[in-house]
Amino acid sequence: MKRVVSIWLLAILILPAAPFSAESEPPARMKPALLVIDVQNAYLPGMSEEDKKEGLEMINVYIRMFRLFGHPVIRVYHVEPGVGPERGTEAFEFPPTILVKPDDPLVVKNYGNAFKKTDLDTILKQKGVNTVFLCGLSSIGCVLATYHGAMDLDYQTFMLKSALIGPRSDLTRAVQEICDTIDYPALLLLLQQVAAK
Repeated sequence: MKRVVSIWLLAILILPAAPFSAESEPPARMKPALLVIDVQNAYLPGMSEEDKKEGLEMINVYIRMFRLFGHPVIRVYHVEPGVGPERGTEAFEFPPTILVKPDDPLVVKNYGNAFKKTDLDTILKQKGVNTVFLCGLSSIGCVLATYHGAMDLDYQTFMLKSALIGPRSDLTRAVQEICDTIDYPALLLLLQQVAAK
């Protein structure tokens, strides 16, 4: 069953909740962040050309959208201990075409899950974030591991359609089908509603 976010899920996220009793807490307002995962020069050559063509462009579209609404963009980098790529090298960096900024918070990880033995959870909590949107690579590796890691920590968690890159485009499509995935028009509507509250 396809799990692209439907209008029903958007309604649940953005419409006022039913009245609550004095004993219950009001629902938390969505406070989103964008995680841009492992779009590093070292790993891009092993990714599907089809995914890269669309994915690199859409990652920038989503970065612009989060900046427009004033939400954090978090850069996530992967280093394999004893293998690299080493910080400060071209292989470690994102391509210059990716619109991250030096002052965007940076997380360096050694595991697929960007929450494992990093300060990502602390960074997000300091910013009041309760909802994360994921893009980057690999769709079947680190992005998927981080998706499950975020859910384990009780974040509302979504993949971003057309902004995932993997070694095989058919597997990237499968990840988008099995995970909660939101597309550009739905995300734009959602962020507009959050800004209006």
